[in-house]
Amino acid sequence: MGIAAAVVAVGAVGGTVTAFAMNGDDAGSSSSAAPGKPAGSDVDFPLSTKKGDIVDSNGKKVVLTGVNWFGFETGTFAPHGLWTRGLDSMLDQMAKQGFNTMRLPYANEMFDAKSKPNGIDFKKNPDLKGLTGQQIMDKVVKGATDRGIMVILDQHRPDQYGQSELWYSQSLTENKWLSDWVKLAKRYKNNDRVIGADLHNEPRGQATWGDGNKKTDWRMAATKAGNAIHKVNKNWLIFVEGTDRHKNEQFWWGGDLQGVKKYPVKLDEGNKVVYSAHDYGPGVFNQNWFQAKDFPKNMPAIWKKHWAYVKQQNIGPLLLGEFGGRKTAGNSKEAIWQNALMDYLKKNQISYTYWTWNPDSGDTGGVLNKDWKTLDRNKMKMLSEYQMPLLEPKGKASE
Repeated sequence: MGIAAAVVAVGAVGGTVTAFAMNGDDAGSSSSAAPGKPAGSDVDFPLSTKKGDIVDSNGKKVVLTGVNWFGFETGTFAPHGLWTRGLDSMLDQMAKQGFNTMRLPYANEMFDAKSKPNGIDFKKNPDLKGLTGQQIMDKVVKGATDRGIMVILDQHRPDQYGQSELWYSQSLTENKWLSDWVKLAKRYKNNDRVIGADLHNEPRGQATWGDGNKKTDWRMAATKAGNAIHKVNKNWLIFVEGTDRHKNEQFWWGGDLQGVKKYPVKLDEGNKVVYSAHDYGPGVFNQNWFQAKDFPKNMPAIWKKHWAYVKQQNIGPLLLGEFGGRKTAGNSKEAIWQNALMDYLKKNQISYTYWTWNPDSGDTGGVLNKDWKTLDRNKMKMLSEYQMPLLEPKGKASE
């Protein structure tokens, strides 16, 4: 019963959408560099991996400290919040807060001709009117990368209606999953700040790791996808999430990487695999480890066992692609857990993309408050304790 409840709870993350608010003033543009933030970083692309680190072409370590912005995977087929804000204003604010990476979820349904973007105030976003979801993605990607934010594309769902256990589903064939990735790899090949592909969000349920079953072995599927992408774009990093269990031990969706030790992902193109995990707190589901008498001192051993060992043992770099929660200040278990995890990530120099920029994530809330304009200051205070500099902006940040 506990496992079933956990599955339902974790599946709800990012699934709640607020009603569209088409009125309200635009928050206005702000400069792309925040006062007191480090100067923009010089990174020589493409990125690759070296033991437990992501490195640039000169061997300099690169740490991703970013945020998720969802919406392309929902029925709006566009990032959420554009019913209240202009895209440039939103991206200016994100850059000003110092996030050097954006994980951008999408659903494959977005690429269908019948999938019309909606929930956008075109008075605030006149240049988005009449565009397809893919064309709006182009605008988001260019806007982010021009401001010094690297982009990871995330195949989050097959369609707007929900996530899938496996990389294919009733509405998405494996071939379509692969071909969409190849098209995206080609499309953004000339933008070196689009750094890679998070191949499938939160494998779980039927998903296995390393057992050789072509229908369920996520490691095999990730290898196939990574090699297909590299045939058209050798520069991309391939982000491979975990599953939700190892043997009979249950964990968060996409969060368990214990199988990597025996069965690592090996691509034809060397040094391009980054492993990724998701991890949540008691605000999403009250796992038994949150009830331990020595909480939160018990958490580092749990994180190390399920995912952090990958970096600590130099098997490969690691991205904590999702974690988050509503409370980051005070004495609640949720706040204690989040701050302990941030300290752990910083101590181990583990990359992350926080869930989420959006305030309309049902279980976690967002960096933005419900007005889509003001910041949750407590969250930003916590996140700002571990942020790496953005890249140097390309030209003018916004018109």
